[in-house]
Amino acid sequence: MKRTGHDHQARGWLPFLRHYLEMIAAMLVGMAVFGMLIRGGLALAGLEFPARHPELLILEMAFDMTAGMTLWMRYRGHAWPATAEMAASMIVPALALLPLLWLDVLSGGTAMLLEHVLMLPLMLLVMLRRREEYGGPDHV
Repeated sequence: MKRTGHDHQARGWLPFLRHYLEMIAAMLVGMAVFGMLIRGGLALAGLEFPARHPELLILEMAFDMTAGMTLWMRYRGHAWPATAEMAASMIVPALALLPLLWLDVLSGGTAMLLEHVLMLPLMLLVMLRRREEYGGPDHV
């Protein structure tokens, strides 16, 4: 059976999609593992995580997800420039939302939700910029 260009192109996007989903999984693992380490470390030191400060929760969440994703990208063999771009796509939304939180334009919960909602398309844009590196077809 003869394969069409469309079949080749669709198969070319599967590694790209797999990589995107792997990075989301790495972020989730990072949230769980690094969140537990941070809170556990604070507890061992006799301190409590200052949950009454939503900006700290937002920054900690961004750190946890970025750390997990960075470790996964380096394990997968990505160079530091691509890894730094991806990390920025996750940190920048958190930093951009902080002034809106401080000005009471957003609640802590809304800012946290927006942080997660904004970082996913930003990650996708970074991946599209370097689609050959992330497994997408180079002729798209």
